[in-house]
Amino acid sequence: MRIKLPSGVKFILNTLTAKGKEAYIVGGCVRDTYLGRTPHDWDICTAALPEETISIFEQSGYEVIPTGLRHGTVTVLIKGQGYEVTTFREDGDYSDSRRPDSVKFVQSLQSDLARRDFTMNAMAYSPAAGLVDPFNGRKDIKNKVIRCVGRADSRFCEDGLRIMRALRFAAVTGFALEDYTRHAAWCQANLLGEIAWERKQKELVELLRGEYAGMVLRKYKDILVWVIPEIRPCFGFSQNNPYHAYDVWEHT
Repeated sequence: MRIKLPSGVKFILNTLTAKGKEAYIVGGCVRDTYLGRTPHDWDICTAALPEETISIFEQSGYEVIPTGLRHGTVTVLIKGQGYEVTTFREDGDYSDSRRPDSVKFVQSLQSDLARRDFTMNAMAYSPAAGLVDPFNGRKDIKNKVIRCVGRADSRFCEDGLRIMRALRFAAVTGFALEDYTRHAAWCQANLLGEIAWERKQKELVELLRGEYAGMVLRKYKDILVWVIPEIRPCFGFSQNNPYHAYDVWEHT
């Protein structure tokens, strides 16, 4: 598998590699490319520490913005275009069900991929190494399956919004949630009650725009009530007239 990289992305990868630092594109851009879609963002991960990344590119005359130093992220500006570059890391506990309380920078790409939500988002690529896929994300994409990396209940406990992300991916791709992932999503749907409304709204809007939204709305309505509680009375509510064959939720 070879991925055609934008010139700015290729330049950043080559520059870091020339300095002896591993660097890869990672996550959604790899997933979308494999699905035949044009990536909207190109995320880069590297073994270089944030201060090393800053030094490497500033010495070459490029502006670098310290957008998220605590989590290892800087933004390199190439011809006015920003590219996020993040150091390989392991996450600590998630006490706020959103972001890790702490991060530990590491030199292992596999350790970085192991903290990600779904196998299809835990793939990396570089022109030198090719596709790096320790959790079989490509196989799950081929089989049209959404599967958590590691234990699904642990992934959802870290950030309950991942439940909505799973449904959103299902609505966009038509993929099915793998059995353990689906079971954990149903059992832990109450975690969505702890998530800020604006975060849930963003995922919901993308879900509703998905080609397979209808399938998700039918199959996972008991999860969606944690996002829109007002829909619960629609379930099984007969309209009791000759012009409507469905309950209010199916009609909606």
